[in-house]
Amino acid sequence: MSKSIEGVSNWMHMFRWIVKLIRDEYGVDEALLTRNATLETDIQLSIDQVEQVLEYISESFAIRFPEGTLDELVKLEELCLLASWIKGYYKRPEFISDAFEARCRSINQIAA
Repeated sequence: MSKSIEGVSNWMHMFRWIVKLIRDEYGVDEALLTRNATLETDIQLSIDQVEQVLEYISESFAIRFPEGTLDELVKLEELCLLASWIKGYYKRPEFISDAFEARCRSINQIAA
């Protein structure tokens, strides 16, 4: 399930990469794939599809999402910022809990 990440070097590139992934894999109109779009309501991805997106990101960027990740994410932007932080492209997102941060750090090498 790994996809090329050539040229992805910051959070903006990661956002664009995720938009293309969802557009290409699930046939979602790119006009719906805005920062504030909710993954399940606006984009209409099922829980299984969101989990598949996490798998694509994990395998492509060599990062891991901990158990309970879907409880922390609502919007496309949140998914992008979380993945970017774990990869080292962005600062810690404000929306994640301290406990979730600890779980992310326990399974990934994240800069302080």
